[in-house]
Amino acid sequence: MPSTEEFEYLVIGAGPAGLQAGYFLARAGRSHLVVESGAAPGTFFTRFPRHRTLISSNKVHTGWDDPELRLRMDWNSLLSEERAPLFTARTPRYFPPADEMVGYLADFAAAHDIAARYDTRLVEITRPDLFEARDQHGNTFRAKRLIVATGVSLPNVPDFEGAELAERYDTVTTDPADFTDQRVLIVGRGNSAFETADNLIETAAVIHVAGAGSLRLAWRTHFVGHLRAVNNNFLDTYQLKTQNAVLDGRVKRIRRDVDGYHVQVAFERVDEVVKEIRYDRVILATGFRFDASIFAPECRPRLTIDDRFPAQTETWESVDVPDLHFAGTITQVRDFKKSTSGFIHGFRYGVRALHRILEQRHHGVDWPTTDLGDQVGAAVDEVVRRVNTSSALWQQFAFLGDVLLAGPDGRLRYAEELPVDHARVAVPRGDFGEVAAHAVITLEYGEDHDAVDPFDVTAGRKSQDDVQGLDGRYLHPVVRVHRGGELVGEHHMTENLENEWDGEAVHRAPLRAFLESHFGSPVADPPGVDSPGVDSPDVDSPGVVRA
Repeated sequence: MPSTEEFEYLVIGAGPAGLQAGYFLARAGRSHLVVESGAAPGTFFTRFPRHRTLISSNKVHTGWDDPELRLRMDWNSLLSEERAPLFTARTPRYFPPADEMVGYLADFAAAHDIAARYDTRLVEITRPDLFEARDQHGNTFRAKRLIVATGVSLPNVPDFEGAELAERYDTVTTDPADFTDQRVLIVGRGNSAFETADNLIETAAVIHVAGAGSLRLAWRTHFVGHLRAVNNNFLDTYQLKTQNAVLDGRVKRIRRDVDGYHVQVAFERVDEVVKEIRYDRVILATGFRFDASIFAPECRPRLTIDDRFPAQTETWESVDVPDLHFAGTITQVRDFKKSTSGFIHGFRYGVRALHRILEQRHHGVDWPTTDLGDQVGAAVDEVVRRVNTSSALWQQFAFLGDVLLAGPDGRLRYAEELPVDHARVAVPRGDFGEVAAHAVITLEYGEDHDAVDPFDVTAGRKSQDDVQGLDGRYLHPVVRVHRGGELVGEHHMTENLENEWDGEAVHRAPLRAFLESHFGSPVADPPGVDSPGVDSPDVDSPGVVRA
C-alpha cells in the first residue's frame, strides 16, 4: 500500500549534486532523503555523453601531495571530509569513459551510506503546507524544503518551422556506419554538436555544423562549456577544405520530401542571405532544459533564459517559491557561460555553500570563520595561503570568494567560499555579526581575457608591460574592500606562470600595503624590502591599489 513519509529535506535526483547534498545533510544530522528515478546513482551518465567520453579533466599526476591542490586538477571527484573515494583512483585516463562516472557515483553513495531511494520517479509535487511529492507508486514524501538536483532532462528543441522533423542528439544513432556517404547537417554550436560531427568525419560525405553567433573556443574564453579542443578536430576538416563546413547562421525552416531534407539557413556573414541546402540527415544538438512539469501551479518555479532553467536567488532558491532550492548543473543560471556552476568541479562547491547557507538560516549554525586577531599581517598570511591552495576559488573563479571581516573593534575574521553575490547581501544584513568593513577575495581572469588570442605574442605584450597590473588577462587574485555597502578599494595581485602568488616583493608586500590602508596600522616591512613590488628582477607588474 502507498505510504507517507516526512523529512526536513527532500533531495530530488541522485546524480553528483544530489549525492553531494545528501552527504552534507547526513554529516549535519538533518532528516533527509534523496530520491532517484533510476535504478542506481548517476543514471544520466549511462546515456550521456552519447559518444561515451567525458570532457571533464581527470589529471591523476600533479606533482602535489596536498589533497586540496590536487582538487584543482580533479574535475570529477565529490567533496568529503574523508577525501574518499576519489575519481582519480578509478582510472588514469585524462578524458575517461562515461561508465567510470557511473561506477564512481555508486562507490561514493556506498562509501558514505547516502540515504537514497531508487526507482522512485516523482510524478507530482504540490504544497498544501509542506511540500508533498508523490511517486509513480502513489507513495508521498512530505518535506519542509526541497533541493532539486535533477539536471536538465528535456531536449531544448529550437523554435523554427520543421524542427520536429529532425533527429535529436539524445536519440540519434551513434554508429558512424549509418551515415556512410551521406550529407549531414548538425544544428548547434556546443560540444555535443562537435562531438557528433567528429564521430562522423570518417564516414559522412559532407558535414555542416550550423548555429548563430560567433563560435567560442574554451581555450580562449576560459569557459569550459564552450567548444573544447578535444571536440574540435572538425574545425581542421573545415578550414583545410575537406567538404565540411561551419555555417554561421540561423536555421529558418526544415522541410522533407523524397529527396531528403531541405534546410533554409540565414547566413549572418552575408546580411542574412537565405540559402536552401539539401541534406540526407539533420540532427539537433541544441542542448537541454529543466523539466518543471511535475510541479503543481502553486509551487512551480519561474523559468528563465528561454525557459531553460529555474530562476534563482543568490542562495540558489527559487525567486518565487520559498524553500525550493536547486543544486547541480541547473545552478549555472547564476554564472551562465562565465564560470563553472554547470559542471561537477564547480557545483560541488556550490552545494557545500548552499548547505552552509541552509544551516545558518534554519538551524542557527554560523558560517565557519577563523579568528585572525587584530594584526593585518595575519590577514595577509591567510589570503596568500588561500589563493595559493584553495580549490574552490580556483574552480569557481569570480563566483565564490573568501571574505575578510573587520569588526568595529578592529578584530579580523576570515570566512571561506561564499558566493560573491550572497556576500553582498549577507554581510551588510548582519549574518556575520557587526562588521565595519569587509574584503572579498576571488581568483579572476581579466575583464578582456577573451578579447585577444592568448597565443598572439604581440597582443600579449600590453599585459606584461603595464605596470599598473589591471590588464592581467590570466587568472590572478583580486581583493575588493567594501565599507558601508560601498566598494572603497580594489587590489589585483600580479599574474604568475605557475599560479604561485606568494613572492614577497610582487605579491605579499603590495597586498600588505593595500590591507593596511583599509584595515589597520602599517607594520614594519620584513628585512630587505624597501618598497612594494619594485625590487625584484622577475617583476611583471606589482599589482594595483585603488583607494
